Amino acid sequence: MKRQVIILALTLAAFPVRAQMLDSHESVFEQAAPRIQTTGRAVARVNGVVLTDHDLLREMYMIFPYAQQHNGAFPKAMEPDIRKGAMKMIVFEELVYQESKRRGMTVAPARLNRAVKEFQGQFKTPEQYKLYVDSEAQGSEKVLRTKVERSLLIEDLLKLEVTDKAVVTVARARAYYDKNPDKFKVPETFALQTITMMPPQNPSAMDLADVKKRAEKALEQANATKDYETFGVLAERVSEDDYRVMMGDHRAVDVARIPEPLLAELRRLQVGQITGIVQVEQSYTIARLNAHTPAGIEKFDDIKNDLKSRLQQNKTEQLRASLNKQLRKTATVEEL
Repeated sequence: MKRQVIILALTLAAFPVRAQMLDSHESVFEQAAPRIQTTGRAVARVNGVVLTDHDLLREMYMIFPYAQQHNGAFPKAMEPDIRKGAMKMIVFEELVYQESKRRGMTVAPARLNRAVKEFQGQFKTPEQYKLYVDSEAQGSEKVLRTKVERSLLIEDLLKLEVTDKAVVTVARARAYYDKNPDKFKVPETFALQTITMMPPQNPSAMDLADVKKRAEKALEQANATKDYETFGVLAERVSEDDYRVMMGDHRAVDVARIPEPLLAELRRLQVGQITGIVQVEQSYTIARLNAHTPAGIEKFDDIKNDLKSRLQQNKTEQLRASLNKQLRKTATVEEL
């Protein structure tokens, strides 16, 4: 995968990535590994060139930037895989850089100047920039320029050997589509919203009767709704299943996953209509039909852009793996 601007990676050690943290990531930090301390210790040699624990940690933050928001700690269960992936990446980039030098590739001075200026522009104040240069470039503008030049050379060689070769034309995507029709079959689906009343565990006869009463009341309210929005608001307020937080919306559901009593009711509806009360085991459900899609094959024009992207991503990964294998054949790589 090409990095759009590799030089952005240079900022990571000194300035945390401010990615927006989703609640779903919080749980993975319940068992966090201790924060990694770096000393400049060698972690690998690539044809005699030393890569340090600074380089490794910087790449680990690229892979999992959320660690920056947790005092630099990685989830304990994920840390070994993150470290392994980061090691592979820093070795690969060093191999690519060395290959660019072997081929005599260069960066035009004007382009390098622009890249350095753009890099400087990422910092809010001159003091921030100076702090970075002091901590990551030994206080030397010359060292910084060398780092930026290295990043551009890596980017250039990857463009030459991976990105440009991975381009997928519409004609090629069409040929793949025509040759693999089974990959584009879509099942019959119903897009629906539901309001569901559920009994407690081990319900009594009285409990079941109460669930039925709640469902009858909900049906009266559901029949008064006019559209997706009003049905969804009602689902948020009265439904008792997990879909209530999404306005009762199940989106498109494969018919194989819809209980038979509900499926039979849905087949009788027009889009926008609402079922009566449908009993599924000991629960009662009311559903609104939002769309019905028969089984068939996706149209090429509808999926061509996504298909091109997927084929291009697959080709990119293949080309990167091939390049890595080729470069390692004649390299001496030691992981310390």
